[in-house]
Amino acid sequence: MGLSANIINIIIGGGIFVLPATIAASLGSASIVAYLFCGGVMVLVMGCFAELGSVFTGAGGSYNYIKSSFGVYPGFITALLIVLASFSGDAAVANAIADILGTFIPIFKEFWIRSIFFIILFFGFGTLNIIGLKKGVGFVKLVTFLKLIPLFLIILFGSKEILPSSFQWESIPSINDVGEMSLILFFAFIGAEKGLSLSGEVKNPKKTIPRAIAISISAILIIYIFVQIISQGILGESLSKFDKNPLAEVALNIFGPIGFTIMTMGAAISMIGSLSSKILSMPRVIYAAAKNNVIPIKKLAKVHKKYATPFISIILYASLGFSFAIMGGFKELAIISSASTLLIYLGISLATLKLKTSKTENISDGYKVPGGFLVPIISSVIIIWLLSKLSLDKIGIFSVVILLLSIIYFILRFFSQKSLNPK
Repeated sequence: MGLSANIINIIIGGGIFVLPATIAASLGSASIVAYLFCGGVMVLVMGCFAELGSVFTGAGGSYNYIKSSFGVYPGFITALLIVLASFSGDAAVANAIADILGTFIPIFKEFWIRSIFFIILFFGFGTLNIIGLKKGVGFVKLVTFLKLIPLFLIILFGSKEILPSSFQWESIPSINDVGEMSLILFFAFIGAEKGLSLSGEVKNPKKTIPRAIAISISAILIIYIFVQIISQGILGESLSKFDKNPLAEVALNIFGPIGFTIMTMGAAISMIGSLSSKILSMPRVIYAAAKNNVIPIKKLAKVHKKYATPFISIILYASLGFSFAIMGGFKELAIISSASTLLIYLGISLATLKLKTSKTENISDGYKVPGGFLVPIISSVIIIWLLSKLSLDKIGIFSVVILLLSIIYFILRFFSQKSLNPK
């Protein structure tokens, strides 16, 4: 139950507070199909994570599994994709917070106010985490227990207000529509791998890990589906019009103006808590990757003399998150984050296939995902299909990003080897 709770806490962040309207705009009352599809994909991918985590028990999570399976170069690309997925996701959440507050406090719609707000968010939390890990963790604990309250209020009181007529399917959604919406909705499901990054240290992993995956993904699916059903049932076709703050509109219909205020502030607090947690943890992934020479930039592994924190990695991460928040809106940034994560998940699925064909010592002691080769093969095919739903310009952007990262890697390796072997 502890592992399940950890996974649930990590996954439920900012996406679910704004995505119901976005998904309904395309799929209408058939939105549940996208939720079930994303939940199924996560079960397959988490099974792969569990199998790899029970064999490769070192620190590093995803990039450790891929590096151990395919070598340093794929590990380098994975480490930077993790960072890209994280800070673009944080930037998406920051925009969602500003959008939600803008429905309550109109001045948040102004660009310069949003810019100041983003500076406070990213560099405020960055400074907090430079000063000390304990202070950052303290803030995360303060807001974590508030995360689920707005969602449970909607579920508890909204179920009595839904109109059955809102669930009539006017048409069966096409596979392409489900795929495109799932690519966006996937943003609300990513993050479980962080909860499994230490799966090799879990007691009785062969039983604990699959049970935790089943419990957590099922619980998240139930919460998400109830939120979508109640939002759809109360607002009907008008749900898609409230893309900035849909759950507050639902609360307005249930509780009146006080409900709108409570839900708006509750959603903002929940998102800020999720953002603070990411800004606390992700710079330390950059630090660990630099320390292990996966990212061969030594300065990123530098520790503050007074506070003993990886301050350069924290400053870099906060700067990247702020820059992306200024440049994009929630939907576009959520797609970038989801696509980056799906690329990592593809690597995890392929690493699981390689593990199953390898002769690694003690592999027989690890957890085995049911279905043998079937699970990683199916997850790989589905992920490739989902990525094919990216627009051509985004596919081009990701191709250029991978190419640039590859060039940077080989340049850094060249000079690193040259410094180690001077003539």
